[in-house]
Parts: sequence; structure tokens; C-alpha cells
Amino acid sequence: MRRSTTVVDGAVGGIIAGAVVAVWFFVLDLAIGQPFHTPRVLAAAFLGHEASLLPARLVTVYTLLHLGVFAILGMGGAILMRVTGEVPRVLTGALFGIGALSATHYGGLLLLGVPVLTLLPPLQVLAATVAGGIAMMFYLHRTTREPAPFGPAMLKFHPLLADGIITGAIGAATTALWFLVLDILAGHPFYTPASLGSALLLGAQIPAEVHVTSGVILAYTLVHLVTFSALGVALEWLATQLERAPSFWLVSLLALIVLDVLFIGVVGSLASWVLGAVGLWAVFVANVLAIAAMGYRIWLSRPELREQLLHLPEGTRA
Repeated sequence: MRRSTTVVDGAVGGIIAGAVVAVWFFVLDLAIGQPFHTPRVLAAAFLGHEASLLPARLVTVYTLLHLGVFAILGMGGAILMRVTGEVPRVLTGALFGIGALSATHYGGLLLLGVPVLTLLPPLQVLAATVAGGIAMMFYLHRTTREPAPFGPAMLKFHPLLADGIITGAIGAATTALWFLVLDILAGHPFYTPASLGSALLLGAQIPAEVHVTSGVILAYTLVHLVTFSALGVALEWLATQLERAPSFWLVSLLALIVLDVLFIGVVGSLASWVLGAVGLWAVFVANVLAIAAMGYRIWLSRPELREQLLHLPEGTRA
């Protein structure tokens, strides 16, 4: 592929990534009833004005600057991929979003002396940039006519990843169903995902700031699925190690406990008031149910592991 084509494709891909990020924040702004709130806040940070006083033309100028920066990042990313021989993949897009796009966002704000972590919730920025990076790689995958599959078809080449996503989806569905039942019994359906989404994605600090809207619920559900997919992959990897070395069972159990505690700790540090509103007991039961459902799926899908664990020699060392 010619260098000029690489540059053009990279610029277009970067603009697509920037547009995806802009749409992501636009949807979240609509969910809280404040259209264009995010570009106004960011434009105010860059231009040194009060967000409420910014005219529409300055927000437009900021949006064009936003797309221009993403176009430059896209060109740099495309050239780097051409030099290194890296192919457009979902993982490449996610890493590009986390690395280049997020770093540029926070780097620019830091240079201006803006308190970056209080301007926008970090998880909100991370989700937007990852989605933008994946969208960019999808465009480059189509334009370069890369023979390797990009989307779900690539999972057949990575069975551990495919099994982990399925296992994680089972755990995510179990947890979601548990809290849906609790919310319905309490008389406010979907309050738990709305409160977690409001806290993690919109920076809500108190129950009064919870937005029980479809946008917030869907956005949090996406984060929920991604988180459990990562957990599912980790559990499938542990199961693979157990198949190879049954004496690994104690280490696997300890790792499972650590993952569970880490999950509760992260949620608690980002939204401690949500844990108080939902109830630690409900979170604990949800995790137990999710781990039981995922473990049962692994138990059924791995007959060799089942056979080894059922006939584990007495006194096996860990």
C-alpha cells in the first residue's frame, strides 16, 4: 500500500474515531437532559471561558479542532502500523484508544493545568476512546482488504477468548437478572444499572443525581458485559491451567477470591454510595451467583477437567 494512501486512510479513520467519541458523549449528554454539555465543558477548558457562556460557534470550532486532532492521530497510527506490519484488529483498536486517544485527551488538559480527573469521569473517557479506536481499525480493515477476520469471526482462531466471552456473558446475565429482580421487588426497575451507570459514567455522587434513562442503562450494560467478558477469559485461562496441572486448584481458588474482592473494591472506590444504596449483601450474593453460573458452564464444557477434579489424589500439593 502506498504511503499517500496510508496517510489518507489514517486521516479518515481518525475522523471516524473522533466522530464516534463525539456521538458517545452526545448520547450521554442527552441521557442527562443536557445536549452538548461535554463539548461545552471541554471547549471552556481549552478556551478559558465559562461553559454556560460559550456561544455555539465556539463549540463548533472546538468540535472541528477535536476532529482535526483525531485525524492527525489516525495518520500517525496508520503509518506506525504500516512500518511495524501490524494489522487492523479489535485488540489493536482498543489499545490505540486506550493509549494514543486517551493519552492525547489527558495530555492536552494537563498542559493547560486543568484538573483532568474531575472534568470528565475517567471510565467515560476510556469507553469513548476504546469505541473510537475500534471504529478506526474497522475502517482500516475494510480499506486495506485485510484477509484476516476483524469481528466475531476472529474468535474461531482464539478459542480461549471465545469461551471466555461466552462464560462472561453468562455471569453478566446472572448478575443483571438478580439485580433486576431486586429492583422490581423494591418498586424501581433498572435502578441498580442506572445508579452504577450514573456514578461510573456521569460522575454522580448522590442518589438524587441518578438518571434512570435508557441511554445510561445501555451504556452501563456495555461496560458490564466487557468487564464480565474479561473475568470470563481469566476464569477460562485458570481452567486451562487446571487441566494441565490439577495441583493448581488452590492457586485458582485464591485467584478467584482475589478477582472477586478486586471487583468489589474497584466499584466501591468509584461509587461507594451505590454499594450502600444497593446493599453489600446483594452485591455479595450477585457475585456468588455469577461465579457459580460461570463455574457450572466451565464444568460442563470441560469433561477432562471434570474428570481430573473428581479423581484428584489425596494430599495433592498446590
